[in-house]
Amino acid sequence: MARRRFVGTVAAGLAATAGAAVVTVGDAAPAQARHRPGRPLFLGTYTSVPGGGTGIGLGRYDTGTGRITATGVVRGVADPSYLALAPDGRTLYAVDERQRGGVTAIALRPGRAPRVLGSRPTGGAGPCHLSVHPGGRWLLSANYLSGSVAVHPIDPDSGALGARTDLVAHTAPPPGPGQDGPHAHQIATSPDGRHVLAVDLGNDTVYTYRLDTSAGKLTQVSYAALRPGAGPRHLTFHPSGVFAYLANEVDNTVVVCGYDPRSGRLTPGAPQSTGTGAGTSYPAQILVTGDGRFAYLANRGDNSLTRYAVAAGGARLRLLDTVPVGGDFPRQLAFSPDGRLLFAANQKSASVTVFSVDARTGALRRAGAPFTTPMPVCVLPL
Repeated sequence: MARRRFVGTVAAGLAATAGAAVVTVGDAAPAQARHRPGRPLFLGTYTSVPGGGTGIGLGRYDTGTGRITATGVVRGVADPSYLALAPDGRTLYAVDERQRGGVTAIALRPGRAPRVLGSRPTGGAGPCHLSVHPGGRWLLSANYLSGSVAVHPIDPDSGALGARTDLVAHTAPPPGPGQDGPHAHQIATSPDGRHVLAVDLGNDTVYTYRLDTSAGKLTQVSYAALRPGAGPRHLTFHPSGVFAYLANEVDNTVVVCGYDPRSGRLTPGAPQSTGTGAGTSYPAQILVTGDGRFAYLANRGDNSLTRYAVAAGGARLRLLDTVPVGGDFPRQLAFSPDGRLLFAANQKSASVTVFSVDARTGALRRAGAPFTTPMPVCVLPL
């Protein structure tokens, strides 16, 4: 916990309000949003700390230049620090990163303001990540402070969330050096859809589960132990589906992992450099391009992005360079759907920087000036 400042304790007893969202949309009515150029973009933030936002930020971005324009805020969502979209694109989901953690569903309505559908408790403290199972029927979330993962059903018609169907605590192996307990940091489905993987920073472990898609229950099938003190934070898969890349926050490394789709077993390789020098730069997130040729790592301490070339069909990463991110503390990264733009949410500088991605070389080029917004900790371009 010492390596992550939990920000939701100020108003821990509050919950996001169900019903209509309170939306402020610049100087224009929500119905006019469909006439604006570009594509929509959502911004997660903290609402309970000085300098934080007032809800989920709304914006649009130019697909050519990367320029972002603010269009409003969805209020009534508590500390929405991470966001995920339903596969059908109709519903947005947010964690409520507070002591009494929750998850919130927001209906996205073309030409009209988004509407908050309601929230459900996760059964844990400080949820910091969530994802939607590919079938669209289940929401998966990771409770950082309590080291547990939760499952909620999704109504197939409205996108609203039902009562939690499962809560699994990470009780073994024991916490790593300097950790006070398990700290679940990510939960995601493997590309083949057969398994759910949960990354736990406190236990230096990645857990593999099977999800019963009828009952919404998780069954652990294996786990992969990282070296003590690694502090794994974020995992992303190569398009081949048989390799994955793991960002280790505490020991400042990345690891290439083999993945067996049949068993769900993850096999970590040797730690590799982030290119940021001695000490830790708190690596936050790693992404791989859609064609599987390049990977990018966000380094919060160094305020840089590391570029890797992917070799041997995904089995190796070759460090190419590091690029200044143009902001402070890049907490999260995201590609535009076409992969031509990369967005970095810079928490401490209250900015989002955008890069053009060279499809041939993987080189990054800054696309205009940073976009200013209150404490961005997640950016989701559609």
